[in-house]
Amino acid sequence: MTGTPLSKPSSGPLLVFDGDCAFCTTSVNTLERLLPSFPPTSPWQWLELDEYGLTIDDVSQYAWVVTPTHQYAGHLALSALLRMQRGAGWRFLGHLIATPPFSWAAALGYRFIAANRHRLPGGTPACALPPSAR
Repeated sequence: MTGTPLSKPSSGPLLVFDGDCAFCTTSVNTLERLLPSFPPTSPWQWLELDEYGLTIDDVSQYAWVVTPTHQYAGHLALSALLRMQRGAGWRFLGHLIATPPFSWAAALGYRFIAANRHRLPGGTPACALPPSAR
């Protein structure tokens, strides 16, 4: 995993995820291996969230891609990652994920996975707890 402690927003994109969740960490590592280019990553636990315009509530519900001008959460974060790729196929898939009606299905799928990540491979019971209880 590429994550390093950060305290200031970078000039490029940053993928923010739940570092306490093994399923989330495994998912980030898998995407990093699969995609041709990948932005820096950081567990939200290593960040000063207010410097990125995020709250504990934000990061406990979604993974985020934060750029100097935009914030993308959940399925739109995946869409942003795919749209950053060099290959036209990846970019097309990223646009598709952000386009209705596909975006509606992607949002539902993301919510379902996020709500059940403690039951998925690599998930732990800690993934089911609110951040304040971890």
